[in-house]
Amino acid sequence: MAGDAAAVHPEQWPKGASPLPPDPALEARIHALLRTMTVEEKVGQMIQADIKYVTPDDVREYRLGSVLAGGNSKPPGQPFPVATQWQALADAFYRASMDTSRGGKAIPVLFGIDAVHGHNNLVGSTLFPQNSGLGATRDPQLIHDIGEVTAQELRASGIGWTFAPTLTVPQDVRWGRSYEGYSQNPEIVAAYAAAVVEGLEGKPGTPSFLDAGHVIATAKHFLGDGGTHDGRDQGDARISEATLRDIHGAGYPPAIKAGVQVVMVSFSSWNGIKMAGNKALITGVLKERMGFDGIVLGDWNAHGQVPGCTNEDCAAAYNAGLDMLEAPDSWEGIYKNTLAEARAGAIPMSRIDDAVTRILRVKMRLGMFEAGLPSTNALAVKSAEVVGSPAHRAVARRAVRESLVLLKNDGVLPIDPRKRVLVAGEGADNISRQNGGWTLTWQGTGLTNANFPGATSVWAGLRAQVEAAGGSAELSVDGNYTQKPDVAIVVFGEDPYAEFQGDLPNLAYRPGNDRDLDLLRKLRGQGVPVVAVFLTGRPLWMNREINAADAFVVAWLPGSEGEGIADVLLRTREGSVAHDFHGKLAYAWPRNALQIPGAIAKSDRPQFPYGFGLTYAAGGTTGKLPENPGLVLSSAQAGVYFTRGKPAQDFVVRLTGADGATSDVKATPAATADGSLHVAALDFKAQEDARSLSWSGKGSGDASVALVAPTPLDVDRETNGDVLLVTMLRIDAVSADDTSSVAIGCGTGCVGSVPVGSQLAALPKGEWLRVGIPLKCFRDAGANMSKVDRPFEWSSHSAGRIAIAEVSLGTVADRTLTCPGHGAAP
Repeated sequence: MAGDAAAVHPEQWPKGASPLPPDPALEARIHALLRTMTVEEKVGQMIQADIKYVTPDDVREYRLGSVLAGGNSKPPGQPFPVATQWQALADAFYRASMDTSRGGKAIPVLFGIDAVHGHNNLVGSTLFPQNSGLGATRDPQLIHDIGEVTAQELRASGIGWTFAPTLTVPQDVRWGRSYEGYSQNPEIVAAYAAAVVEGLEGKPGTPSFLDAGHVIATAKHFLGDGGTHDGRDQGDARISEATLRDIHGAGYPPAIKAGVQVVMVSFSSWNGIKMAGNKALITGVLKERMGFDGIVLGDWNAHGQVPGCTNEDCAAAYNAGLDMLEAPDSWEGIYKNTLAEARAGAIPMSRIDDAVTRILRVKMRLGMFEAGLPSTNALAVKSAEVVGSPAHRAVARRAVRESLVLLKNDGVLPIDPRKRVLVAGEGADNISRQNGGWTLTWQGTGLTNANFPGATSVWAGLRAQVEAAGGSAELSVDGNYTQKPDVAIVVFGEDPYAEFQGDLPNLAYRPGNDRDLDLLRKLRGQGVPVVAVFLTGRPLWMNREINAADAFVVAWLPGSEGEGIADVLLRTREGSVAHDFHGKLAYAWPRNALQIPGAIAKSDRPQFPYGFGLTYAAGGTTGKLPENPGLVLSSAQAGVYFTRGKPAQDFVVRLTGADGATSDVKATPAATADGSLHVAALDFKAQEDARSLSWSGKGSGDASVALVAPTPLDVDRETNGDVLLVTMLRIDAVSADDTSSVAIGCGTGCVGSVPVGSQLAALPKGEWLRVGIPLKCFRDAGANMSKVDRPFEWSSHSAGRIAIAEVSLGTVADRTLTCPGHGAAP
């Protein structure tokens, strides 16, 4: 589809220029340094390595220009680092870059990190609502203030560069990165672009610009990442040049005008051409037509996807206009190959000099040559006072209040805090869930409330205000209560995710798993008024849940300040409304699970249009919504293979005895013919919603239970990330020498099996846990993950007894098991 569809006409794009007037003294300083640099030093400046794969000594030897901390990269031995630990690492890299004892020029190293909703890699930091929620606020000044707070907390940790803002304009919220986009409407993205850049960097032409209290901003991902076909991450935007320009390019001219210093190029393609190799867009449009004079940076090994390139060799990306390649674990190969290509003329010296000029320009604008050690920055010196300060948390709490969108209210809101309030649901007291991905870890998983000192869960915020007003508050995740409440607030929503692990086949919410819906219906059926608070990164088809509640509030992914929700849901003690609903949908809301609403297209007839949002002041109600999802709600489509004691639609539960004979389970109880394995029904949260599996330990072979899919499943893409095969299970009787293994099958003679017996024996007995095994373990054990016909198979020839309630793909587990060759699980 490349052909004419990928033709670029730069003259049809907005013309722009840097807001910074030419500085002859600065340019002379750059060129004076450039003239003294060897080709080795120049190439080093053009490479960014990840702190997990590079040491300060490597920076000293190769004179690398930049390092980054990826989503799961932290200071050595510090999985949850505080400010002083980041400072120490930044100091070590800085010292290495300035050390000339082995020769070379003293050029400060740039340290970049993904601070995308606050400094989300720093323990104790202020965490803001993710961008899809901020779009609902329609408040550019708030966005500016968030940028300013984020910059200060970054500086307090010794870091001067963030890979934000994301200026994507998602048109298909099946895309797992949709929550990183402010809106489907390019006008909102364009309005926010300048606000957030000036908050992070300061205003060009003023003394605050890139001073010691501000940081370098990065506009990303250039270009069209929010317009890919079917919302696939790293996919292909099959759209016209006009659509690419007017929708997906809308945020870049205002960001450049506001002085953004870095633009990151996307993984994605436009009409078949990888962006990292698209010279017409990078050089012709971004640099020449739009006048961008800063650094053009590649994404994480994105250059390796350019035809003819590998992660360790890509002259084409540099020649297309990238100034710096993000080569996290491939930096040494990139260095050696780029050096050879520079010497051979495959990358012209003029292109190399242009790239290094831009890199030095940004470093000098930031004042890096004069700033000294990162830990000596004034904000770093007093980091304990800066990080998570009351003033910063107040900005975040305000952002939570302004981002809430009210979709339904049948008179239950606002709540009298002097009443008896039940707070229920899995999201009620879960700070990780209310933050989502890109929070302390890449996917935002594996965390507890203890990892968020100073933060407030939704439950904690509600309890504080209810009790302060004289009412009573009770927390019950499953909705059971000691005394009938006057009102129930049920908090539920998506599990954390990032990147392609959040991609969806359709917009159904947890298809085949009605746990949250049943909770809403249960409480309402008991005569309790119900307020649903939905934690989500994007609009999803929720008509059944909206119908099952008396009020429905979209809280998005609100961040660390859960009390902002209480500010709006509750009246004051005196009975007044302190804060009305403010948020308006920045994304249209789908009327069924198949609809992918456009930004503001009226012809799509969404359930709730772009701009919708009820308020107390204006009133208004939402009637009963249609409950036809538009498709069969198959749990398998969402990676749920077994739930509530039953297999996914058209799946079969197959037993294999120790004698090798097989049988399919038609009803429970069931057993193998030789008696080596028995299956019985069990009550977990509801009647017979789990199954008990008992092995006799008799016979010479393994006895197994498997879930057999009606057609082969392709989970190869999910295997490349941190997706787990998650089983909700209870260990009742397992011996220390248990022989259990869990496998994924892929046809006759094709299987990937992971031994789990010894790890199961170490789990607490009689306790329900979500136990996960990384999908990559099964791939490495021999499974073809693109042709999975048995997504779960449990085998053993030891006597034992376990209970299973659910089997699914996911990113959240109470325990993640290790597998051979992987060491500690991710």
